[in-house]
Amino acid sequence: MLVGAGKMGLALARGWLDAGLPPNHLLLVDPAPSPAARQLAEDYGLNLNTDASGLLPNVLVLAVKPQVMDPVMESLQPIVGRHTLAISIAAGIDIARLSRGLDMGRVVRTMPNTPAQIGKGITGAVAGAEVSAEDREVAEALLRAAGPVVWFEDEAQLDAVTAVSGSGPAYVFHLVEALAEAARRQGLPDAIAEQLARQTVIGSAALLEADPAPPAVLRQNVTSPNGTTQAGLAVLMGEAGLTDLIDRTVDAARKRSEELGRG
Repeated sequence: MLVGAGKMGLALARGWLDAGLPPNHLLLVDPAPSPAARQLAEDYGLNLNTDASGLLPNVLVLAVKPQVMDPVMESLQPIVGRHTLAISIAAGIDIARLSRGLDMGRVVRTMPNTPAQIGKGITGAVAGAEVSAEDREVAEALLRAAGPVVWFEDEAQLDAVTAVSGSGPAYVFHLVEALAEAARRQGLPDAIAEQLARQTVIGSAALLEADPAPPAVLRQNVTSPNGTTQAGLAVLMGEAGLTDLIDRTVDAARKRSEELGRG
């Protein structure tokens, strides 16, 4: 059962279905289903529910916003128990809080990211103390629909995962915005500026995926001595440059993840 049919929840659902999960094995629950949720349900013949009452899930995937997690968990208590494996994708909500909210201990806390929508995501995961090896295999099989899964023993590290890969796509998209704006300031037309910025990042990401060389080597391959790229990198890699900015960005996101966990 998937509770929360937002973008991330639907991305996971579509991945499961495309990987062969029978539609009658998936229940969608959302109190106010979006047009996208209704369309997915229609496309695959899914059961779409606005309430979880009367359902008894063996596997419960919580894909709701952290800000509404507590009342959602309280509403689910009557239908979960020792028979249930719960998997949360909510940022910042720790295993202890999930266990209290659901009044059960078979809990896996995860952090996927939005490229899951096209099967190119990555998910960090931590298993609670009552999660068995079999539970972990079930969780990984589901999460792999979004891309690779990385497991951690130290739950505190998942706040850093949230700050890096969970929030990271937004940083990359903003880089595209910034690169396009810089192109406009150099006199390029709006549409061409955005096309150049967007395709540069798309192509660079594809090259990263295709070439196993470290990113530093790929950077060096583009950089001719005393050339244009070196001149630009002198700014990006200078004092208080991109490395420092990204470090402060990730640190701010990690702290916010910790705050969300405290409620």
